[in-house]
Amino acid sequence: MDKRAHSDTYRLLDAGAEARLEEVGGLRLFRPCPQAVWPRTLPAAEWAAADAVYHRSEAGGGQWEYRRQPPADWTARLGGQPWQLKATGFGHLGLFPEQLAQWRWLETVSRALPAGSRTLNLFAYTGGSTLAMARGGVEVSHVDAARGVVAWARDNARLQGLEGAPVHWVIEDVMKFCHREARRGRRYRGIVLDPPSFGRGPTGELWKLESDLTDLLELCRGLLEPAGPAFVLLSAHSPGFSPLVLENALAAVPGAAGATLVSGEMTVPLGASGRLLPAGCFARWGRGVNVNLTGGG
Repeated sequence: MDKRAHSDTYRLLDAGAEARLEEVGGLRLFRPCPQAVWPRTLPAAEWAAADAVYHRSEAGGGQWEYRRQPPADWTARLGGQPWQLKATGFGHLGLFPEQLAQWRWLETVSRALPAGSRTLNLFAYTGGSTLAMARGGVEVSHVDAARGVVAWARDNARLQGLEGAPVHWVIEDVMKFCHREARRGRRYRGIVLDPPSFGRGPTGELWKLESDLTDLLELCRGLLEPAGPAFVLLSAHSPGFSPLVLENALAAVPGAAGATLVSGEMTVPLGASGRLLPAGCFARWGRGVNVNLTGGG
């Protein structure tokens, strides 16, 4: 086990009956988890002692019910790094432990690139992949359409001592940004994508994963440095997008020809049971880097 994990303040305590019980930054949270279709392990009293419960609404979104309110400066440590937390109306906290293996891989492969190499993080949200690549010593363009989450990612950079890292914080619709970069002839050594199922840009631009992913990957092919593309990492949390679906999507991009390609499930360790909670899928390819390094989840 990575020694950094001993300082972490995130733990998945139990999962089952379509819910998960987590300890996050000193609070115990009870959140829906549709993929946890097996029985729970911990007794009902442990679940009933949760400090906050998220109730999903059939109309979309939901609300939190608190026995104990989160502190104003709520943070947790994951992978040995501090992260700012917020209990959002969609049930997210801004912390994604299933991505930890991908972040470690990105940091490692970034260290293998020449200093100052340009990388790109699309749908970058609270900045986990951005900060991993920044720790690896590369330049990162962090792109997200939501001003608030870009500010959140910058707060995470500050917490992790990376406020001076060469990160370009971009608030823009991803497709518009990629078209603009292509026109400018700007190229990147590596690209990370974690697209949502559905979203809207700052001026109402519509994003649908099923219909727009192919066009986005084709744009990304044109943004890769032709003389030396290093990697592309694609992850998704959308139902129906399996590891094989993502692998096939990446393999269909001409830029992937001749690269090593792997895929798998992203997971979170489930207490002391040794089991894993599935939490999305990934596919990645790379040239001159070990795509199998640090595993998949």
